[in-house]
Amino acid sequence: QVQLVESGGGLVQPGGSLRLSCVASGRIFTINQMGWYREAPGYQRDLVALITNDGRIDLADSVKGRFTISRDDARNTVFLQMYSLKPEDTAVYYCNAKVPTNWGPANYWGQGTQVTVSS
Repeated sequence: QVQLVESGGGLVQPGGSLRLSCVASGRIFTINQMGWYREAPGYQRDLVALITNDGRIDLADSVKGRFTISRDDARNTVFLQMYSLKPEDTAVYYCNAKVPTNWGPANYWGQGTQVTVSS
């Protein structure tokens, strides 16, 4: 019912910047929360940043001060602005949305976009 499409990944040198975008489409009545997770080879999928419908923002300690998250409710879009990228940030980044259903909140995931930080 809900589709998420990420874009903006790529190859950058250490210290560079990228902006990721995620657009939600489909049968959408409301979205309670959108966020970004990342998964590197040999590691679990971890939370990077999230933003709730009332504006609360959570950031992982490893990215605080370097990454920011924002949303455009009219376009059902969430952004992840990344500065001062490090090789340790290399991962597949996944967009996530939590939406209410008759049976409780449901999670939706995008296909992922690759971010590679290397010199």
